[in-house]
Amino acid sequence: MDRLTRRAFAVGAAALQIRAQTPRAMPTICLFSKHLPKIHYADLGGVLKDLGFAGCDLTVRPGGHVEPVLAPADLYRAVEAIRAEGVEVPMITTAFATPADPGLQSVLAIAGRMKVPYFKLGYWPYRPADNIPTRLAEVRRDVAALVAQGRAYGMAAGFHNHSGNYVGEAVWDARAIIDDMDPNWIGYYFDACHATAEGGEAGWNIAMRMALPRIKMAALKDFYWAKVNGKWTMQMCPMGEGMVNWPQVFALLASAHFAGPLSLHLEYEAADQMSAIARDLAFVKKQVAAAYG
Repeated sequence: MDRLTRRAFAVGAAALQIRAQTPRAMPTICLFSKHLPKIHYADLGGVLKDLGFAGCDLTVRPGGHVEPVLAPADLYRAVEAIRAEGVEVPMITTAFATPADPGLQSVLAIAGRMKVPYFKLGYWPYRPADNIPTRLAEVRRDVAALVAQGRAYGMAAGFHNHSGNYVGEAVWDARAIIDDMDPNWIGYYFDACHATAEGGEAGWNIAMRMALPRIKMAALKDFYWAKVNGKWTMQMCPMGEGMVNWPQVFALLASAHFAGPLSLHLEYEAADQMSAIARDLAFVKKQVAAAYG
């Protein structure tokens, strides 16, 4: 082997070794703090650390761990207390659906200064008498104003595809609202559970692939359809026991190099909540490991 060939081989081998040693960006698995309502925000970090979570999806909304009107006093303390335990706060869940919300500026200003990167928006229902294009235009005006506020404080917004007659539940309508807005500051808080409920066998997959380039955060919960009192109803259940195709969901996230927050929800009744949370977390970690390697 001549000198030039040996040198090229050595450079190529070194590059392969560097690639092999470079860790793949991984998502941060969080617990939606709504599911620990009796635990004060000062103690959340320790509980989440003991459970094995890397992050917290902190509720900053009426009735949440931080009341928006009390954010100037409580939000700093909450984030600092959680981080003191080595647990990240990569997102907050809000109820903001109008730029006129009195808590909006203080919450985003404080969270932005604390370097929390993402906030989940609130909801806009479809009303029975709504003209759909008119309603989308109304929501677009609200979202544009909220995104402008988030951008001013360095926070990106996430639009949740929540079923139940909400704008965005079908994803195409959220896309009609945010498609030409700056993707750095507005994207999807994608929920595979609700996408499956709305999209059935394959519609969820199409919706997710459409949203994939600008998914900021993802919600994790599972369900199946059951007839209750003669009416088909979403029955929430433990992760992996419902209809969501989790291997495909995580494979799609990994293919897009998604490294944002994954917010685990426990929307079903459990006899032992802490054990249920631990079980669902173990399921999620297994899925992440399989998809991300």
